[in-house]
Amino acid sequence: MKNRTAGHRRPARPPAEESRQVHPWVAVDVVVLTIEGRELRALLVKVKTGPAAGQWAFPGGLVALGESLEEAARRELQEKTGVTDIFLEQLYTFGAVDRNPIRRVVSVAYFALVPYEATRLRTGAKYAGIGWFSIGNLPPLAYDHRQVAETARERLRSKLSYTNIAWSLLPESFTLAELLEVYEVILARSIDRRNFRKKVLSLGLIKPLAGKRRGPHRPAQIYAFRSRAPFISDIL
Repeated sequence: MKNRTAGHRRPARPPAEESRQVHPWVAVDVVVLTIEGRELRALLVKVKTGPAAGQWAFPGGLVALGESLEEAARRELQEKTGVTDIFLEQLYTFGAVDRNPIRRVVSVAYFALVPYEATRLRTGAKYAGIGWFSIGNLPPLAYDHRQVAETARERLRSKLSYTNIAWSLLPESFTLAELLEVYEVILARSIDRRNFRKKVLSLGLIKPLAGKRRGPHRPAQIYAFRSRAPFISDIL
C-alpha cells in the first residue's frame, strides 16, 4: 500500500444529503406584483431556515410528485396571498448550477398580478416574515432572486404594450385615471391623458358603469373591463 503524503489529502466528503442527490430538484418561485401608492411592489418572504435564513426572497417551494408546475405555483400563491382567480404566467427557468449553495435546484419562475386590495397576506410556519416592497428598491435577495425580479419587471413592461394585462392589477370597477396610473407606474413615465383616453375607449376594452366616483375633484365616470381575461390588444 502506498503512503499518503500531506500534499495528497483525500477530498472532503460532501454532506450526506448532497451525496444522495443524483438529479436536480424542481422548484417554483412566484413573483407577485401589485400597485399601491403609485409604486409597483413585489411580495417578498423572509426565509426562516437554511443557508438563506434571515434573507428576503420570492415565495416558492419544491414541486410535489402529484402536481404540475402551474399547480405548485398557484398553491404557493394561494397560501401567501389568499388570492386564487388572478393572472399567472410562466416567466423563465433559472438553472445556474450554483444558484443554491447546498443542493442542485432548478426553479421555474412565474409572475402573478393582483389588485392590492384583494390580498390577505399570511406567512404560515414556513417563513419568518412577509411584506410588499417597491420593485425599484428591493432589499438584498437570496439565491438569484434579484435576476428573477428584473426578468419579471421587463416581462410586465413588454406585455403592457400589446395586451390588456392591466385588468389584473385593478378591481372590478375603476376610473380612467386609475387605469392610466397602472401604465404610468409600470412604464415609469408620463402618458398623455387625452390620447390615452381616446385610444382606450376606441378599442372597446372597457365599458361605462352606472354611477360615478366622487372625490376631491369633479365626479369621475367608473368603468369595467369587458373581459377580465388576457388577449392581444395594441394599447400603446
